[in-house]
Amino acid sequence: MDQCWALLDSEVVGRVALIVDGHPEVFPVNFVLNRRSIVFRTAGGTKLWGAITAKPVAFEIDGYDAHEETAWSVMARGEAELVEDQAEKDAVDALLLEPWQPGEKSFYVRVPPKALTGRRFKVTQPDVWKTRLADPRRASFE
Repeated sequence: MDQCWALLDSEVVGRVALIVDGHPEVFPVNFVLNRRSIVFRTAGGTKLWGAITAKPVAFEIDGYDAHEETAWSVMARGEAELVEDQAEKDAVDALLLEPWQPGEKSFYVRVPPKALTGRRFKVTQPDVWKTRLADPRRASFE
């Protein structure tokens, strides 16, 4: 689990998955870790409504290490909660949680994981003649 927290701490963008109007929605968010929780900011709207009414929510990050030729992902599941205490918001702001998208993002949402899992695996060597140019595996084998 400590490796999962370390990987979460190494990233700044993830995806929050919610049930909205009876179907799954996935939203990219930038985030910070605070008090063993994932925190992101948002405006009022679908993402906020889904986050505070969907039970549970999921949060996911993934990556690829070209040097080690491994891919990984971390999945957190829990119930999102609205951060209303100004001291908590100030603590999150001190971690430099600044929204990437323009506009007012005055709502802070916390996801304390009830389950945190990770997966790391060695990637197969690409066939450089048939693999798409955008495939990040190519860089480590060319």
